[in-house]
Amino acid sequence: MRSWLALAVLLTSSSIAAGQSLAARPEDVGTIDGIIKAFYDVISGPAGVPRQWQRDSTLYIAKVQFVAMGLENGKPVADVMDHGTFAAKYNGSFVNRGFFEHETKRVTKRFGNIAHVFSAYEYRATEAGPVQGRGVNSIQLYWDGTRWWIASATWDDERPDNPIPPELR
Repeated sequence: MRSWLALAVLLTSSSIAAGQSLAARPEDVGTIDGIIKAFYDVISGPAGVPRQWQRDSTLYIAKVQFVAMGLENGKPVADVMDHGTFAAKYNGSFVNRGFFEHETKRVTKRFGNIAHVFSAYEYRATEAGPVQGRGVNSIQLYWDGTRWWIASATWDDERPDNPIPPELR
């Protein structure tokens, strides 16, 4: 079942990346606040509920890159993914266990038609459950005159040796 779902997610993402784009919700892409809210909303939900991968795909440029930072043998490693790989990799755990990620604080820097958002987050398995982890998303966006697009998102989780900085607490 999982491999079928992963294939469906990859095919959907591949057809979107190939130019068969879906229309984005205006409230999702009309403002920086809207796109960041949608960024968290589409992947959050209780166990057993499919995630909104098609809606999610409307937030990003065709060749968006996701970079999940981690540690391997005490050294930083970057797991670089496109949208289809990201969706296939995380869908199973999000749906099987439940996953709610919420922004806790944001620092936005904008210049003309580009913006960088540092967005601190926390995540839980259930909406009101205990916090399971925290971290920071680094999100790069641009305005095309009509809507905002996410060009890339990089994140790192909080660890004892990597606390969330004071400006994002």
